[in-house]
Amino acid sequence: MPRTAPTRTALRICPLCEATCGLTLTIEGTRVTGARGDREDVFSKGFICPKGASFGELDADPDRLRTPLVRENGELREATWDEAFDLVAARIRPLIEEHGPNAVGVILGNPNVHTMAGALYPPVLLTLLRTRNLFTASTLDQMPKHVSSGLLFGSAVAIPVPDLDRTDHLLLLGANPLDSNGSLCTAADFPGKLKALRKRGGTLTVVDPRRTRTAQLADRHVAIRPGTDALLLAAIAAVLFEEKLTDLGALEAHVQQVAEVQEAVREFTPDAVAAACDMDAEEIRTIARELAAAPTAAVYGRVGSSTVEYGTLTNWLVDVLNVITGNLDRPGGALFPLSATDRAPRPAAPGKGFALGRWASRVSGHPEAKGELPMAALAEEIDTPGDGRIRAVISIAANPVLSAPDGDRLDRALAGLDFMVSVDPYLNETSRHADVVLPPPPPSQSSHFDFAFNAFAVRNQARYTPAVVPLEEGRMGECEIQARLVLAVGGMHGAEPSAVDDMVVENTLTKEGAPKELAEQLTGRTGPERRLDMMLRLGPYDLTLDKLLENPHGVDLGPLQPRIPQILKTRSGRIELLPAPIAADLPRLRRALAERPTALVLVGRRHLRSNNSWMHNVATLNGGSNRCTLQIHPADAARLGLEDGAPARITAEGGQVEAPVEITDAVRTGVVSLPHGWGHDRPGTRMSVAAARPGVNVNQLLDGSRLDPLSGTAVLNGFPVELSPVR
Repeated sequence: MPRTAPTRTALRICPLCEATCGLTLTIEGTRVTGARGDREDVFSKGFICPKGASFGELDADPDRLRTPLVRENGELREATWDEAFDLVAARIRPLIEEHGPNAVGVILGNPNVHTMAGALYPPVLLTLLRTRNLFTASTLDQMPKHVSSGLLFGSAVAIPVPDLDRTDHLLLLGANPLDSNGSLCTAADFPGKLKALRKRGGTLTVVDPRRTRTAQLADRHVAIRPGTDALLLAAIAAVLFEEKLTDLGALEAHVQQVAEVQEAVREFTPDAVAAACDMDAEEIRTIARELAAAPTAAVYGRVGSSTVEYGTLTNWLVDVLNVITGNLDRPGGALFPLSATDRAPRPAAPGKGFALGRWASRVSGHPEAKGELPMAALAEEIDTPGDGRIRAVISIAANPVLSAPDGDRLDRALAGLDFMVSVDPYLNETSRHADVVLPPPPPSQSSHFDFAFNAFAVRNQARYTPAVVPLEEGRMGECEIQARLVLAVGGMHGAEPSAVDDMVVENTLTKEGAPKELAEQLTGRTGPERRLDMMLRLGPYDLTLDKLLENPHGVDLGPLQPRIPQILKTRSGRIELLPAPIAADLPRLRRALAERPTALVLVGRRHLRSNNSWMHNVATLNGGSNRCTLQIHPADAARLGLEDGAPARITAEGGQVEAPVEITDAVRTGVVSLPHGWGHDRPGTRMSVAAARPGVNVNQLLDGSRLDPLSGTAVLNGFPVELSPVR
C-alpha cells in the first residue's frame, strides 16, 4: 500500500485581507489541506472568514506560475532564474543610461502590503532607480486619507483608527467591514466588534447608498446620495459649532485654526446640504447631536468616501469631527497605533510637515502626492510621445488593466513598451504584457510579518510566522526575487541577494545613530529576518525576533494609547486644522450645494469572498454572493425596462459594458452598483477559473479624467451612467 504523507499543523498569519487573522493550517507532507482560526492568536482569537478558510486551495492553485517566463520572438516561454535576471539587467540599465531614470515606471499593487517582500524591497528599488514615475494602488483607494493626514498631522502615515473595543458611538461612512473585514483599520473579527459595540449599549450609524450587511447591523442606516459625504460631514460640523457642542478636551493646546474651520463650514448648514445629499435636514442635526452627546465616539470613512470627487475633503472632515468633539487621540475615540517596527518615540517637536505637488506628471501635469502620481495617468505617460516618456515598466503584484480607469487604453499602452518585467504568480491581464515574469511561491512557502497593517491595528501586537513548508525545487523565495530585481536594476547584477539586506542594515543603523555592534547581534536565518530583528530592536517595545519566535501566537502589546503631541510632525508642532490646500479646495465643495444631479450614478461594492481581482481564480471563492451583477432598485429597473437576470448595457464617458441585472431594494433609487476587479476575458492570460466566469471591468466605464484634485485618486464611485436593456 502507498505510504500516507504525515499530517501536522502549523500556524500562519492570513495574508488575504487587512484583518491579518491567525490561522492553524493542516499540512499533509508539503500540501496545505485545511485551515481554521487560531483560537490562541493574541489578535484574532480564532476568527476566520471564507478567504482564510480557502488558504489551501489558493496555495495549491495549479494556474500559479512555477518558473520564470521570458519573451522570445513575441511569445513567453519558460526560462531559468539566471536567464530571467540576466535579461532584466541587460534591458533596463541601457534604457536608464540613454533616457534617464524617469524612462522607467514602477507599479505597485495592493498585494505588496500583504507580504514581507513587498514591504522590504520596493523602497530600496525606488531609491536606486530615482524615478519619479511611481504608480500604486493607493490612488485607486486610500490616498485621500494619506493626504489629509499629512496635511493635518505632518505625516502621511499618521492615520488614526477607531478604538472599536472601547467606543460608545461609531459613525461609519463608505465602508462595509462585514464584507471587506476593514480597511486602514486592521481589526480581526470586525463583525464581532460591531456587535459587541451595540451589545454594550453603543450606537452604530452607517452612511451608505446600499443596505449592506454592515448597514443591516446598524442602529441607523443613512442611504445618502453617492459622493456627497463631504457635504454631510461639513453640515455635522456646522451644527456642532452653531449649537456650541464642540469640546476639544485634552487636545485644546495642540490644535490651531479651529475658528477658521468654524467659519469655513458655516454655510454648510443641514438645510443647505439636505437636497444635495438627499437627506432630511433634521436627521443631520440628530446625527450631530448624538455624536456630541456620546461619552466616546469615532468617525471612520473608507473606500466609498475616498474614491469620490471630494475624497480628500471627506477624509479631512472625518478627522475634523474627531478633533472638535474631543475624540481624537483618546480611548474610545480615534487613536494612532504604535507598531512594533515603528521608530521608538522621540520627544515632541515640530517637523518638516507634508508637501503636495513637489513634481508633476509629464502629460497632464498631475501633482504628486506622497511621492506618487495618479494611476489613472499611467497610460498617457506611456503612449504619449516626447521626452520623458515611460519606456519600461516594473510591475510588482499589480493588475492595473483591471483596477485602473480605461483598461483598454492601458492594455494597448503596455503592449507598446520597450520592456516590462512583472513580479506576479499569475499570467493575468497586466502581466501577460511582460517580457520577464518572475513568479513568487505560494504563501505557505513564505514567512510573514505585517509591517503595514500593524500600523493601522486597533490593538497593538506583533506576530511572526515562518514559512510552514519548504520551497519547492526550482522555486525562488519572494524576498530573494525582489532582492535580485533590485540588484539587476540597480547596476549590481550578479551580487549576492544578501548584499541588499546588508546595505539596508548598515544604512539604517547609521541613520538611527545605533551602535555598529548591533549588526552583529541580529539573529535570523535570512536577510529579511535580520532586517525584521533590527527593526524590532530599534522599535518602541524592546522586542526581538527571538521573542516573537518564542511566542508563535503573537505578543500582545496592549490597547491603543494617546500619542499627541509626540506623533505630530507639522511645522507648527500642532494639528493644523485648516491647511492651505484644503482651504483652497473648499470653494469646489461649496459649488456642490447648488447641484441637483438627476442621472443614475454607479458605485462599486466589495465581496466577502474576494479582494479586488486577486482571488477570482479560487473555485470555492468564485460563486455564491461573489457575482459580477448590476444591482438596481426595483423602481429604477421598472422605469428603464430592465428585467432580473437579463443583460443591461451600462454606458459612461469611458465606454460601455454589459452585465446581468440583479433587482434588489438593497440599493437606493438613483444608484446602481457593479463590483470592482472583474473582466477576466482578455486573451493570453492563464487563469482558468476566473476566465470561466469573467464578469466585466467596471473601470472601463471611466476615461481617467475624473480625479480628486488633491490626492490624484480616481473617482470610481458616484459617477453618472446610462442604462438600457440588451435586446
